[in-house]
Amino acid sequence: MPDSFSCRLQQIQSSKDTVVCVGLDPVPTRFPASLQDGRLRTDAVRAFCSSVIEATAPYACAFKPNFAFFEALGPAGLTVLDQLLSLVPDNCLIIGDAKRGDTGHSSRFYAQALYDALGLDACTVSPYLGNDSVAPFLAHEDTCTFVLTRTSNDGAADLQEACACDGTPLYRHVAQKASEWADGTDGEAGLVVGATAPDALNDLRTDAPTLPFLIPGVGAQGGDPGAVMDAAATEDGPVMVNSSRSILYASDGPDYAEAAGEAAKALRDALRI
Repeated sequence: MPDSFSCRLQQIQSSKDTVVCVGLDPVPTRFPASLQDGRLRTDAVRAFCSSVIEATAPYACAFKPNFAFFEALGPAGLTVLDQLLSLVPDNCLIIGDAKRGDTGHSSRFYAQALYDALGLDACTVSPYLGNDSVAPFLAHEDTCTFVLTRTSNDGAADLQEACACDGTPLYRHVAQKASEWADGTDGEAGLVVGATAPDALNDLRTDAPTLPFLIPGVGAQGGDPGAVMDAAATEDGPVMVNSSRSILYASDGPDYAEAAGEAAKALRDALRI
């Protein structure tokens, strides 16, 4: 019987001594000139991402493909994504950054697409529609559904920091609900919490001491690696710290893959505690 997501994550992190998650957000116009030679965009994305996966895998515990960048390629984009998933080594987990969130009936099929058809270990979802929109994801055994809680983007405060009737920020209510929704389910819930909100990281680790955290916002968005680990990494609460642009585009030359590997290694070292 497979181990739980958290168990597998902790085993991988312990064996590889890393909490780095490499985000796969391929933008063909940012590729080096050697990949902008008239070939199909799908071929360029496949070549770019496959080289990055190979170069960064020794320093990563997970990869996080963002579905938007593959869907933008048209119908062939999901084929490319599926091909790339097969290249991720067994000692790395795969998080589908799809940010799904719909009524329960639709969510059931979204969950089947991500967990059954693509075989992902985890995915991201929006909690705005409530429990019935998240429950179909949590029904999948040995997976982790990361609920958008306090994100790293500039507009996050518009809703997430709004106070409810009791004066508590909405993001703390989301964390509480995510924990409640996952109680007794076959899958796990995790929280997406941005590195750009260290106070929220502190609050949420207090509120959810054992839930896995997926933490974007280190790198191009300016989150501080040390502050992230101080706030969120505990013996019982695993974290994955995601970086996309600062790794993928560490160089715009023919050494892009080597530079990506060095950037992932540097982030791994910065996050060690």
